[in-house]
Amino acid sequence: MAVETVAEIKFSPKLMAFIEEWKRKPGNLIMVLHKVQEEIGYLPRQAAIKVSDLLEVPLAKVYGVITFYHFFKTKKPGKYNIQVCLGTACYLRGSDDLMQELETLLGVPVNQVTDDGLFSVESVRCVGCCGLAPVIVAGGEVHGKLTKDMLPDIIAKLRNQG
Repeated sequence: MAVETVAEIKFSPKLMAFIEEWKRKPGNLIMVLHKVQEEIGYLPRQAAIKVSDLLEVPLAKVYGVITFYHFFKTKKPGKYNIQVCLGTACYLRGSDDLMQELETLLGVPVNQVTDDGLFSVESVRCVGCCGLAPVIVAGGEVHGKLTKDMLPDIIAKLRNQG
């Protein structure tokens, strides 16, 4: 597996314009990191170095923010990152069981990617759909009032999408 270098990380012209616009504004680091992750899908080391250089902030500060906030990912997730809500309402209605079932069905633990690169599973604290508990977000779609028996169909639908 080839190791990426800083030069191999290319930000789109739109992202570069966004960074330039935010460069001198308070709170810029979080905003820029959100945009970078939106474009790339995660925040590899090379992207963190580039953000550090472009914003002229220490790399340690960039990593301090990346590692503090659960939203930021330093490893590439699967094409379909399945988020399992473990907020209070979802947890009380069985989301932990959903998490365990997904690990079994996909054959990977939380925060790992399937061998085919299609799926990863992560826990999140709340997706704001407490009335639909338990909830997962898969393929950008919220699935609520779930049972373990419903998960194979959701996975099959995503797998068919490729």
